[in-house]
Formats: sequence, structure tokens, C-alpha cells
Amino acid sequence: MGKLDGKVAVVTGGARDIGRSICVKLAQEGAKVVVNYLNSEKDRDTTLEAIKAVGGEAIAVYGDVTKQADIDDMVAKTKAAFGDKVDILVNNAGGLFGRRTAEELDEDFYNLVMGVNFKGTVFVTQAFKALMSEGASIVNLASQAGRDGGGGGSVLYAASKGAIMTLTRNWAKEFGPQGIRINAVCPGLIGTKFHDDFTQDEVRVKVAGATPLRREGQPNEVADLVAYLASDEASFLTGNNVDINGGLAFS
Repeated sequence: MGKLDGKVAVVTGGARDIGRSICVKLAQEGAKVVVNYLNSEKDRDTTLEAIKAVGGEAIAVYGDVTKQADIDDMVAKTKAAFGDKVDILVNNAGGLFGRRTAEELDEDFYNLVMGVNFKGTVFVTQAFKALMSEGASIVNLASQAGRDGGGGGSVLYAASKGAIMTLTRNWAKEFGPQGIRINAVCPGLIGTKFHDDFTQDEVRVKVAGATPLRREGQPNEVADLVAYLASDEASFLTGNNVDINGGLAFS
């Protein structure tokens, strides 16, 4: 028996890194999982295999969270597979997409970063909330960058994550009377491909060394927190932006 038995969960950007760990953890706790993915069929297949290995049930659904038609298709395929009720939505899709100074920003890059990170969260939530009822839970992926402004060249990423934190607080007030909870997690330095691609090794060593726990976090640790927030164990928690950074920064 898992704490999410009988529930249906949708995870955007669920094919790799933190998203994969979240999908596997939710499945391990008994949820049926919709794994949204965009670019990698190999990552998708690996995630589905990992879910199967823990005895879970899942489908994978292609979709660009910045496109309403793709979001609508995600909803339709979720309903076809698991029925008209969704209990858990995890807005995990996002990215940095590169580090740029103020002088290097352009409209296309702005639309990419803000579209995937913030617009996607807004409109995916709007679409799936129609399938949610009392007791449902939404968990957004924000970031420590939303609190402290992020590192060099990450202004749009940090701003988009700060926007998610504010959205979480506002929608907690709006959704609460309907019995729907919404929280966000704010990871610090987590050992993923994100940092492999965009953070220099010496910076990672320095940040880990400055962290009270003296290490990077791991995707499964974020997944454990998400599963808790999604579960009835967190039934009186809403509107929170929960830090998970080894003590490096406090809210």
C-alpha cells in the first residue's frame, strides 16, 4: 500500500532528471502516472521502464507545454487512459536554455524561457484543474534562483521561477475554497544534466562546499518532497514555496 494508491498523476517534463525521479516515486507510492515529454524518446522509454520496475502503471504523452493544442491533447490522452479525474499535477517542465547577459537577450530567447517555465505552468494548470476536485494537489517546480536572483546570465530563468512562486501563493487563495492545494518546491544545487550543461565544475564544487550539508542534492530527494506535498499527509499545506537546498539559503 502506497500513500498515493488509486490516484492519477500528471508530470510535465517527466522523462529525465528530477522529472523522472518524481514519476518513479509517485508510481512507487501507487499513483498511475502520465509522463509528459518533448525531445527524447530514449529518456521517455527509460522512465517508463523504471516505473514498470517498481510495479507502477504509466503512459507517456508527447507535448510542448507552450502550445495550447498540445496541452489539450495531453488532457485528452490522460482522460482516455485513466478517466476524467486527475488527483496530482506536477509542473516540472522547464529549463535555463543558456546563460545570457542583459546585452545578449532578445525576444526569441525571452519567449523561450518564459514560455516553457512560466506560461506552460499557467496553462497546463488551467487545463488540468478542470479534472480536479476536493483533495487534489498541484506541485510546481520553482528554484532557489527565484529567491536569490540566480547566477550570472540566468535572469530570465530566475525571474520565471520567481513568477511561479508568486503564482503558487495567489492560486492557493483561489483554489483553496475548492479543496485543491498548490505548493512549490525550490531546489538548490541538484546533481542533474541541467548543471552538467550550464554550471562549471568549479562552481559546483564551490557551492557544494558552502552548503551546510557539504554536498549537492539528488533528484530522488526532490521527488520525495514532491510526493509528500502531493499526498494527504500534507493536507493542510498550501501556498508554500518549500526550499530544498541543504541549508544553503533560507526563506
